[in-house]
Amino acid sequence: MIYRALFIAALLAATLAAQINLFPTRAYFHEQWTKPPLEVELRPPIRLEDYVASGKLELSLRSCIDLVMANNTDVAIQRLTVVTAQDAIERAFAPFDPSFLGSFSSSRANTPSNDLLAGASVLSSLAQQASFAYTQTMENGTQYSVGFLGTKNGNNSAFTSFNPNINTNLQVSVTQPLIRNRGAYINRIPIMIARSQYRANDADLRTRIIDLLSQAENAYWDVISARETLKVRRKSLELAEAFLKLNRRELELGAISPLDIYQPEQQEATAQLQVTQALYQLKQREDVLRKWIGADLHPEIRRLPLELTETVLPPSESQVIDEQEELAEALRVRPELDRSRYTTDAADLQIQAATNQLRPDLRLGGNYISQGHGGNFFQRSLLGATTASLLTPGGFTDAVDQLFGFGFPVYGFSLTLRLPLRNRQAAADLADAAVNKKREMLNLRNLEQQIRLQVLNAIAGVEQSRASVKQAALARDFSQKRLEAEQKKFELGAREAFFVLQAQIDLATAESDLLSQEIGYRRNLLALLQANGTLLEERGVVVQ
Repeated sequence: MIYRALFIAALLAATLAAQINLFPTRAYFHEQWTKPPLEVELRPPIRLEDYVASGKLELSLRSCIDLVMANNTDVAIQRLTVVTAQDAIERAFAPFDPSFLGSFSSSRANTPSNDLLAGASVLSSLAQQASFAYTQTMENGTQYSVGFLGTKNGNNSAFTSFNPNINTNLQVSVTQPLIRNRGAYINRIPIMIARSQYRANDADLRTRIIDLLSQAENAYWDVISARETLKVRRKSLELAEAFLKLNRRELELGAISPLDIYQPEQQEATAQLQVTQALYQLKQREDVLRKWIGADLHPEIRRLPLELTETVLPPSESQVIDEQEELAEALRVRPELDRSRYTTDAADLQIQAATNQLRPDLRLGGNYISQGHGGNFFQRSLLGATTASLLTPGGFTDAVDQLFGFGFPVYGFSLTLRLPLRNRQAAADLADAAVNKKREMLNLRNLEQQIRLQVLNAIAGVEQSRASVKQAALARDFSQKRLEAEQKKFELGAREAFFVLQAQIDLATAESDLLSQEIGYRRNLLALLQANGTLLEERGVVVQ
């Protein structure tokens, strides 16, 4: 019978626990008994094969950004911060999770009797007890519990009227806060704080992704810069070799002194050294870019040469930057501002939570108990010197019928007041929450000032780079014309070799400066996109 009590009580508890979504589904039990996920697999880099052509890894700026988002380890690490923030939201619902508690105990005792009133020379008794309890706190602060208690006691005493004696007890209790923790809003504050922190972490993620994409794009332009620098160095080497060849021819013809050959040879050796340095610098920067796109993790693709398809184009003269429009865009979409606003919202919620803790704790409680009794009833009578008994069969069903017949109720209510005469902790928490809100508002103001300054500096950098590219192009053209003029004068015998060599050096310097200014212009455009917060949108990146 006691096992039947266990079954019925479990069925009752399951009925009351209808809001438990996972119990008793297969997923619920799988979660309870699953092994801890100690082994974590890291996936290999993906989509690299899509950009392999003719034995090279061809990358445009857009494809490079796509591979960074797909394979970069730093990006994957930053995405995990949002996952932990999602777990914090789930954790904030924990106070409202229902719980079920069940217990069963059984004991048997054999006791020697001291007198005839024990009903047996050796009193043998069996006691069994089963209990179940379901408790939950609702979002409005109401706490309720439903409990079932069943006991079975039996012995071999001749004087026991009910043997076994079965008692059932069903208890329902409800407690409602009247001042502190009253209402769904105040009890959901931890959830709302967790959601605000999640949004703040999401804004942090976008900020970090923007920073990482900016670094990756700069690494892309580093490779472009090193590649173009190598071209300039090779062109200078070709000029130095051609001029050295010309001087050696003139030396053979006796047109110049043997002492005049050393300077062209030194110029050729210096140009050769610069080419070698540029080659190794290009290799180093390509290795950095391979790390950004995850190609260094692929044993075959990391050996392929890189072919970057972006070209260094001069700035467009038609592009006009509206300063006020850029400032308004930055103040609208910068994720740092979103994070600061969400943090300020969380500070507001913390103030309300601290204020709630200062209030008195007044609770209204009520309870109702229904009882049932059953078992085999022995109606005993004395006939002379003997004892006769009349058995009336009974059992657990009788106890349950009485239990749900509600014929033996016990009910009551209570009113509990907890009034702290002085609550320093809550007062200090409220003061800290107010200070935190003021700090967050000041941080928001400071951040807006910083963003405004960053946008203005980025606009100034773009405009300066545009003018610098124009001036560097003019300087390069003049250096080219000067070199041509010096070569003609040298060929006519009106100039010495020194002036031709100096013109070659000046041309190489001018071409390097033009390349640096053109790359700098692209970097400053990138800095402007980062400052106004539109880098992800411009590069077609969606953070999920």
